[in-house]
Amino acid sequence: MHELGLVNYVVKEVDKVAKENGVKKVKSVTLEFGEVSGIVTAYLYDYWNWYSKKYPVFDGSRLYCREIPAVTWCDDCKTTYNTITYGKTCPRCASGNTWLLRGNEMRIKSVEVYDNEEDGSEESKEIEAEGEYRP
Repeated sequence: MHELGLVNYVVKEVDKVAKENGVKKVKSVTLEFGEVSGIVTAYLYDYWNWYSKKYPVFDGSRLYCREIPAVTWCDDCKTTYNTITYGKTCPRCASGNTWLLRGNEMRIKSVEVYDNEEDGSEESKEIEAEGEYRP
């Protein structure tokens, strides 16, 4: 259950960036995470709904999640392949001399904020919030 720690990290990082940019209200946060990261999205959404209530800047905000496909690199034949389909053994040369190229990471992709915090108008903009969570 590292999802709670992940949401804790994201909320604190985005809150910090929002304060640095004078943002009063966050509209949405988009996360990207790897296909083999072990993250359970249902838990992320539940924890987001619970944890974001502790920070007024997130009141009514939405969480979006995008999955990054897992890709493995073969050192022997110098090609990539789908990790989920083939696992650790390269489908082209049957080598086990492989390593995960991507698919285990998690990062904050974007943060959308209200442009006019006072009335919560639909005008919004994105602020820079980059972070990578490694449990």
